[in-house]
Amino acid sequence: MRLLFLLVLLVASCTTPPAPDQKPEEPPTPPPVAPATPPRQENIAIAGLMDSARADAAAGNLAGAAASLERALRIEPRNPRLWHELARVRLKQGQHAQAESVAARSNSWAGDDKMLRAENWRLIAQAREARGDAEGAKAALEQSNR
Repeated sequence: MRLLFLLVLLVASCTTPPAPDQKPEEPPTPPPVAPATPPRQENIAIAGLMDSARADAAAGNLAGAAASLERALRIEPRNPRLWHELARVRLKQGQHAQAESVAARSNSWAGDDKMLRAENWRLIAQAREARGDAEGAKAALEQSNR
């Protein structure tokens, strides 16, 4: 029993209370939490180029529309909407093979955007039909309905 008392006394003497002018140790503060990623906002330059392309296409200036879209794609090459718009312009220009290819590229970047994918498949069907590929057009329309 005496031995236990001495042991407790020894352990108690090893710890010293903080001096009156010292603050007790505070627990460490956790690292700051990174803010959530804000929703993606469209680049203002892209929006301007897209508006310009649509206005040019509506006015029949398809070359100007294509040039604006190509400039926008140099800024955002993974933007599936830009690729889709360019495919529409190529179809209006009568460049059917290129329209199909560009719409397929749009689909490769579209991810889970089912509406855009369906629009691209309908555009591909129109391009194939214009080239005389009725079977290919039918297959593309079936794909758009999935």
